Amino acid sequence: MPPIDTASTLLVLAALLAYLLGSVPFGILIARAMGLGDLRRIGSGNIGATNVLRTGNKTAAALTLLLDAAKGAVPVLIARATLGEDAAQLAGLAAFVGHLFPVWIGFKGGKGVATFLGILLALAWPVGLASCATWLVAAVLTRISSLSALLAAALATLWLFVFGQGTMLILTAILTVLIYLRHAENIARLRAGTEPKIGARKAG
Repeated sequence: MPPIDTASTLLVLAALLAYLLGSVPFGILIARAMGLGDLRRIGSGNIGATNVLRTGNKTAAALTLLLDAAKGAVPVLIARATLGEDAAQLAGLAAFVGHLFPVWIGFKGGKGVATFLGILLALAWPVGLASCATWLVAAVLTRISSLSALLAAALATLWLFVFGQGTMLILTAILTVLIYLRHAENIARLRAGTEPKIGARKAG
């Protein structure tokens, strides 16, 4: 963790604003705006880009991916520029929690992969790029989004040490544990060999 230098009231404010931004369900909003229906009634019901892709609309999925990553990155960048590194890491955590448990839709959110990558890119871009590359290579080789996400999250800690970003260790560990908890059903299907591949329209 970085030194805590920012006043507690400002940290609380940064966390609250980051949470609210992280809570914006871009997948649902994009699917609705593009006439794709209620995303929560499609495929797995998840609000992330992988489930948007199950509608068959690649543009909507790409927009969801970018915006979900941005809502992790933007609070981090703003908090760092205005308050400091301690606020930046807290904002990243709060935005991530917002995506997982969004106030706007009854605290039933996504699994956080794009937001996780956005946070890493904003905090330390080499770590973020390495984690994105991990996801991409795994996705190309396995065609399974959840497995790619789990591998990217697991190896993020390795990239921290490779690029000398040890102050992010606690935050990254927390985010990784949350990603694994949110992927509990996916892990069960991976073990059973029933996890769908990228682009499949059935639940996953």
